[in-house]
Amino acid sequence: MTESNTRRGFPVEEFEQRAQKAQDLLRDKGISALLVCTEPEVRYLTGFHTPFWQSPTRPWFVILPISGKPIAIIPSIGETSMRETWVEDIRTWSSPNPVDEGISLLSNTLKEVLKLDSKTSDQSLKVGLPMGNETHLRMPLNDFEQLMKNLQPHVFVDATEIVKSLRCIKSEREISKISKICGIVSEGFASLPNLLNIGMTEREAFHSFRLKLLELGADDVPYLVGATGPGFSDIIKQPSDRIIEPGDLVMFDTGSTYDGYFSDFDRNMAFHFTTDEAKSAYEIVWKATEAALKVALPGNTTSDLWKVMGSVLEAESERNDSVGRFGHGLGMQVTEWPSNTRNDETVLTEGMVLTVEPNLSWGDGYIMVHEENFVVRSDGAELLSKRASQELEIIN
Repeated sequence: MTESNTRRGFPVEEFEQRAQKAQDLLRDKGISALLVCTEPEVRYLTGFHTPFWQSPTRPWFVILPISGKPIAIIPSIGETSMRETWVEDIRTWSSPNPVDEGISLLSNTLKEVLKLDSKTSDQSLKVGLPMGNETHLRMPLNDFEQLMKNLQPHVFVDATEIVKSLRCIKSEREISKISKICGIVSEGFASLPNLLNIGMTEREAFHSFRLKLLELGADDVPYLVGATGPGFSDIIKQPSDRIIEPGDLVMFDTGSTYDGYFSDFDRNMAFHFTTDEAKSAYEIVWKATEAALKVALPGNTTSDLWKVMGSVLEAESERNDSVGRFGHGLGMQVTEWPSNTRNDETVLTEGMVLTVEPNLSWGDGYIMVHEENFVVRSDGAELLSKRASQELEIIN
C-alpha cells in the first residue's frame, strides 16, 4: 500500500464521482433532489468529518440537487469546518433555536432547488430521503411535519436504495483506509500474548488493548466488546473487575477507526490451557468462516454466505443458535448494509467490504464467535484482516 493510498481525506474527484453517481440514480427514479441529515450520508457527499455529531442538539442538512454540487444547510458553528470541504454553497442559521431549527432555511433552499427542475409552479416533484432499514431521521418529527407542509405540493419519497447502492460499493480510496485500520488491529491482536496475563482484571485487559491500538495508529477505538472466562454467553457487555485465571478464554471484538473508516473483527485466545470442547467450538467457527470466504464471489449473495456458514455449523455441532446474522457490510460505520442472513439476498459485487461472523453455542450456554473482514474482488475475497490461526491460540 502506497503512502498516497493512506493519505487522510479524499481528493475532490472522489466527491465529484459520488455526486454524479447519486444524481444518475436520482434521474432514473424521477427524483429531483436528495436530502440527507445523518453523519455517514453527510460525510459521504461532502467530506465533512467531525466528532461534533455526538451532540444531539443541532440538526445538519445537505441537499444534493439533480445537477451540481451539494448544498449545506447547517448550524453556523460548523461553517468554518464545512468550508474546508468541496462544498461551496453553505447556508447557516444560529443554533440552538428551537423555534425554528433551520427548517425555514431548509424549506426555502429546497424550493429554490426544485424550482430549477420544475416546468410549472404547481408541479409536484419528489425529494429523496432515506426512510428504510438502517436509516434514521435526525431532526424532530415536529420539524419534519413542518418541512412537509412548507414544501407542498412537493413530496418526500424513500431514497434508501439509492443511498444503499452508493455506499455498499467502496472506492479503492475507501478500501485503502479500511485496509489500513484492519492492518493496525491485526498487529494489535498479534501483541495480545505479550500484553495480557493472568491476574489482570477484565477491565485492565480491555484498557491495555485499547491503548495498544491507539499506540499502533488507530484514530479511535469507539467499539470494543468481549469477555473473559471459561466460556461466555454475553459478548457485548462492558468489562468487569473479574480477575483472569488460568484456563480462561478471552475474546476481543473491536471496531477501530482510521480517518473515519472502521475495522470490525475479533480474536479468541486462551490463558495457559483450555478444554477440548473449547478448541472444537473454535475450530468449527473457523471452518465456517473459511467456507464463507471461498464463496465470496461476485454474483453470489449474502444469503449464500449465510447458507455455507450455517451448513458447517449444523454439520459440526448440534447447537447452532444464530444471533440473527453471520456478518454484515463495513465502512464509515462499524455495521452497514448488507446483512448475511437467510433472506437478505444482496448480490455480491466487486468493491463490497464485508465481514463474515459465524457464531456457535457450545458448552454450558456459551457462545463462540469468529469474524474476518474482506473486500469482494473479481476472483473472490481479498482479506483485509490478517487471517486468524486455525487452532485456538494459547497465551502462556
